[in-house]
Amino acid sequence: MAIVWRDDLLTGVDEIDAQHKELFRRFDDLLNACNEGKGNEEVLRLFTFLDEYVVTHFTAEERIMRLCDYRDYLEHKQQHQGFVRRLEELKRKFRDEGAGLTLVISTNQMMIQWLIRHIDKMDREIAGYFGK
Repeated sequence: MAIVWRDDLLTGVDEIDAQHKELFRRFDDLLNACNEGKGNEEVLRLFTFLDEYVVTHFTAEERIMRLCDYRDYLEHKQQHQGFVRRLEELKRKFRDEGAGLTLVISTNQMMIQWLIRHIDKMDREIAGYFGK
């Protein structure tokens, strides 16, 4: 099973859409690695990537939301903070227990489900404000 970008998730903000597509590509890399029995190595690469990337991505989104006076800015920011907390929890489990199958699967599920739900429900609303 692959995770593939869908154009119905476009926000209309090129910078954000490009970042979302990169996140999808990285999660797809993890899924492919799992299918090849190499999920343990890939989950470490994903965590390393996400440590820096979510800060960059969330900062960009939050900057755009402030610029266009997005009404749900604080709620959106709280969702970003929740993602960072979940990521820290997964990284802690990785440090404590290693990259077992359970961690790889829960990382896949949590991150992918959160990403799709967040883009679809929250990020796409930004487009209506950005064009004003």
